[in-house]
Amino acid sequence: MIALRLADEHPKAGPDYGVGLYRDITEWAAGTPGWMRELGELFTEGGILLFAALLLLGYRRARRRDDRSMALALLAPVAVAVVYALSEIIKVWLQEERPCRDIPRVTSIAPCPEPGDWSFPSNHSVIAAASAATLLVTWRLIGLLVLPVAVLAALSRVYVGVHYLHDVAAGFLLGLLLAPLVLLALMVPGTRAVASLRRRRTLPLILGSPS
Repeated sequence: MIALRLADEHPKAGPDYGVGLYRDITEWAAGTPGWMRELGELFTEGGILLFAALLLLGYRRARRRDDRSMALALLAPVAVAVVYALSEIIKVWLQEERPCRDIPRVTSIAPCPEPGDWSFPSNHSVIAAASAATLLVTWRLIGLLVLPVAVLAALSRVYVGVHYLHDVAAGFLLGLLLAPLVLLALMVPGTRAVASLRRRRTLPLILGSPS
């Protein structure tokens, strides 16, 4: 069973516009069945691994496809990483404290991250949304199927008590909007590079060849 953890009591109480909703969600989460809390804690981390696996499958799929498909498959993780780096810069700049540490007398299902691991925006939400968005560009059917999974992965961060709702909303929008832009901005030079390397039969094990 997952033990519910009580946040430290001190005077701070986070941003006023997020506290009430955060309390409502975490109080509801604390009353959900044990199996649901366990599943939520597993899914909040495992969802990121799922998206990593799908990006890898997208790359394997592109090995027998045209140069553009291979370029997009290779650039998709790059786009996710770029947006993740941007979210980290924003977090360090704003330094919003985690609600599980900042709000007195609340419970969280997951352990509260260490001090200095800031809250806004949610990196998990950024990665989930950016991955789903790049999959929409590179593998549309799978992208459409996993977009709801990305939403759930983002919301799970509030459910387990480590983020405000506005943290995950901002992170999700950041990933959803910026990752495809980064991917498409790099598409033309990436496609040219893949085409050139394939003609030279360079890195055949990595780039594959069209069927």
